Amino acid sequence: MKKYFQFDELGTNYKQEFIGGLTTFLAMAYILVVNPLQLTLADVENLPDAMRMDHGAVFVATALAAAVGCFFMGIIAKYPIALAPGMGLNSFFAYTVVLTMGIPWQTALSGVLASGVIFAILTLTGIRETIINAIPGELKYAVGAGIGLFITFIGLKNAGLIIADPNTFVALGDFTNGNTLLAVAGLFITVVFMVKGVGGGIFYGMIITAIIGMIAGLIQVPTAVFSSIPSVAPTFGVALEPYLNPVQSDLFTVQFLIVVLTFLFVDFFDTAGTLMAVANQAGFVKENKLPRAGKALFADSLATITGALFGTSTTTSYIESSAGVATGARSGFAAVVTGLLFILALFFYPLLSVVTSAVTAPALIMVGVLMCGSLKNIEWNKLEVAVPAFLTIIMMPLTNSIATGIACGFIFYPITMLLTGNQKRVNPIMYGLFVIFVCYFIFLK
Repeated sequence: MKKYFQFDELGTNYKQEFIGGLTTFLAMAYILVVNPLQLTLADVENLPDAMRMDHGAVFVATALAAAVGCFFMGIIAKYPIALAPGMGLNSFFAYTVVLTMGIPWQTALSGVLASGVIFAILTLTGIRETIINAIPGELKYAVGAGIGLFITFIGLKNAGLIIADPNTFVALGDFTNGNTLLAVAGLFITVVFMVKGVGGGIFYGMIITAIIGMIAGLIQVPTAVFSSIPSVAPTFGVALEPYLNPVQSDLFTVQFLIVVLTFLFVDFFDTAGTLMAVANQAGFVKENKLPRAGKALFADSLATITGALFGTSTTTSYIESSAGVATGARSGFAAVVTGLLFILALFFYPLLSVVTSAVTAPALIMVGVLMCGSLKNIEWNKLEVAVPAFLTIIMMPLTNSIATGIACGFIFYPITMLLTGNQKRVNPIMYGLFVIFVCYFIFLK
C-alpha cells in the first residue's frame, strides 16, 4: 500500500493521509445535506411531485457518487483530491434545467450522463490534458489564487461575517449572532494552530469548534448515531431511459443541447481550475505541467458518468480538497479515505449534523490564505500578464463562478500579448479558447 501510493517519495505516512482525508471529508460533508435539498427543489412551493426527485434516493446517490469518484481519483490518478456532486452545477440542474426550462429531471440526468461520456472520450484522446498543459503558468497561478479568494468568500459568507446588502451588495455581518461568534472563535483557534505549525491544525480547529458549538447550545447534540439507508431505486439507472426510447424523449432539442454544452463547459474548467490549484498547493506541478493529468481527468469523467447513473448532477473535483492538503495529504490514499468516509456517512448520517457552516467556515478561510500564496509567482510589473491574471482572480468571487473567472482572464491574455508583441509566447490553443469563451458569454450566459 505504501509503495503503491509512494509514501516515501512524497514524504507522507498513514496518519498524515488519514487526517488529510478526514479533513477533506468534513470540509465537504455539507454536500450530503445541500445536494438533496437542491435537486428536490425543496424551497419551491406548490410544485408537482413529478418535478421533484426523491430526497432519500438523491442522498444515497450523492454519497455513492462521491465515494466512487474519490476512489477513482485516489487509485487511478493517485491525487489527494476528492470528488462529489458540484455546487453550482446542481443549482443549474434543478433551477434552470428542470424548473425554468421545464425539462424532466430524468432527461436532465441523461444530459449529465452525455457530458460525462463526452469528457471521457476527450480525455482518452488526450485533448483535455493538452488544453490544460497549454495554459501559461501565470494564469495557472492566477486560477489558484482566484479559487483561494472564492472559497474564502464562501467561508466568510457561511460564517455570517459578511452578509448581503441592498445598497452595497455586501456588508459586515451581525456579531451578536451566536453562529457568527462561533465561526470567529473557530477561526482564532485555527489560526493559533496554523501559526504554531501544528500538523492537522485545520482539522483540530474544526473539531474544537464543533465541541464549543455543542457546549454553547449553538449546535444540536445528535440524538442518534445510526440511521437506516434510503433506497436509491427511484433514481438509479433513470439517466439511461431516454436513450432507450429517444423518440418520446427531449434528447433532440436545442434546449437539451444547451444543457449538455453548459455541463461540459462549466465542469471542464471548474475541474481544470481545481486540479491546477490543489496540485500547485501540494507542489505537484513541474515545469508548468501536471503529472498524470490525463488519469486525473479520466477519473473525473468516470465519476460524472457514475453519478448520473446513481441519480445526481455532475460529480466534479472539490476545491475543499485543499483543506486536506493543508493538513498534510499528499497521496491518493487520502482520497480513498475520504471515499470510505462518504460510505460510512450513509450509516452515521445523524452525526454529520454537527458539521455546520460555522464549523467549516474557518477551514475555508484558512485554505484561502494558503492558496493566495501563488500570487507571488505572478509578474505584476508586466501589465500584459497582470491584467488577465487580475481579472481571473477577482472575477471568481465576484461572479460566484470559477469558470467565469477563467473565461475573463483567458479572453484578455491573447489580447494583451498581441498588443505588446508577445504573440509568440501564446500557445495556439489559447486562441481557440479565446473564441470559445467569447461564444460562451454571447450564447450560453
